[in-house]
Amino acid sequence: MKKIILIIFLIVALAAAGVAYYLYQQVLAPNVSVNKESEFLYIPTGSNFNQLVDSLQVSGIVHNISSFKWVAEKMGYVGKIRPGKYQLRNDMSNRELVQLLRSGKQVPVKLIFNNIRTKPDLAGRIGKQLEADSTQLLHLLNDSSFIATMGFNTDNILSMFIPNTYEVYWNMSAESFIKKMDDEYESFWNKSRLQKAKDAGLTPVQVSVLASIVQSETSRNSEKSTIAGVYMNRLRKNWKLEADPTLIYAMNDFSIKRVLNEYKAIDSPYNTYKYFGLPPGPICLPEISSLDAVLNFSSHDYMYFCAREDLSGYHSFATDLKTHMLNAKRYQAELNRRNIRR
Repeated sequence: MKKIILIIFLIVALAAAGVAYYLYQQVLAPNVSVNKESEFLYIPTGSNFNQLVDSLQVSGIVHNISSFKWVAEKMGYVGKIRPGKYQLRNDMSNRELVQLLRSGKQVPVKLIFNNIRTKPDLAGRIGKQLEADSTQLLHLLNDSSFIATMGFNTDNILSMFIPNTYEVYWNMSAESFIKKMDDEYESFWNKSRLQKAKDAGLTPVQVSVLASIVQSETSRNSEKSTIAGVYMNRLRKNWKLEADPTLIYAMNDFSIKRVLNEYKAIDSPYNTYKYFGLPPGPICLPEISSLDAVLNFSSHDYMYFCAREDLSGYHSFATDLKTHMLNAKRYQAELNRRNIRR
């Protein structure tokens, strides 16, 4: 009898060990393999469990897909797929993987956009970093009714986007992204900046439009407030701005390096050689340094400026037309010497 009991005990122990080993292999054993220490898994909005499994199979991230499916079912994840960007670690177990995906604990995206000139540029840049489709983004940027709810129109909507680095979630919708940028815009325009704009006789949108021109004129932050001061002087004296970058924008040819007199005849509201005042919208997304340069524009008597002939990116400033023409002559001579014709 003792021998029989011992045999039964051994059989039970072996069965229990087998079950424990099976459960360990299914639940706790490493089953995730990524090329680096960590890798990102993207789950698109609207995905179902079968689509997720197909994605894991194609990528080769999960070794044993059957065990993953078994654990996912037991942990109640199959019908609760949460979209987003997830950071996977090498050698994660099925349990760890399912816990992560079920929690919806995404890794934020550091969204960056700068050097943007047009709405298609912006939509394309955002579409490369978020799930939101660039076509849908562009549609919203041209939707006058939607834009009007935030106080903008289709000409000046780009004024709302402040180039910076923003922390968002990858699966943010196009509409949510735009509304977040509206919130960021409201935060940027604090009491201090609003007061400075008011003192200058400008609205926040007008500040953005002028800042976009200043930024297009120079990449030298040290000069931005001086150039802004030139344009403020022209506005206050009711002069045309005569800003070359607005002609380039109107021509929609950003390869132009030399603005010719013939360009000045183009009939466009962005042609500041033809029309007085500011154009209807920004000609690029001005950076914070450019916006603040307009808000803190230099007070001086300069009415003209011209790129220096050394092509350093700096400018020569003048209070009278005669001096300006001499500066311009030297600059144009250098362009001719370098055979820069347009």
